[in-house]
Amino acid sequence: MSVSEEIKRLHELHQAGALSDEEFARAKERLLNGAPPSSAGSDLAAEFSNFRRSRADRWLGGVCGGLGRASGVESWIWRLIFALFTISFGFGLVIYILLWIFVPDEELIGK
Repeated sequence: MSVSEEIKRLHELHQAGALSDEEFARAKERLLNGAPPSSAGSDLAAEFSNFRRSRADRWLGGVCGGLGRASGVESWIWRLIFALFTISFGFGLVIYILLWIFVPDEELIGK
């Protein structure tokens, strides 16, 4: 997507009320200064690339403790979410097990 198309899209979002005046000005300035349009997505990707299972805050595999640290939400809330998804939809346990398998464990500090 070209810079002019990005600015047009930002203007439409601003007109619709999805962006405040300050957010619109910052995003427009970032585009005009040459920042890549997908920089917001790369921030999210960088955040998830640092996601690790917790060694200190764990009940089973440390997934909820790691999610709590990565997202800033308390780990007990993540545990509740996984329990509710397991009870309501049946796939919360599957997601938890997959995260337990594929997300690396954090290294011990001072090892």
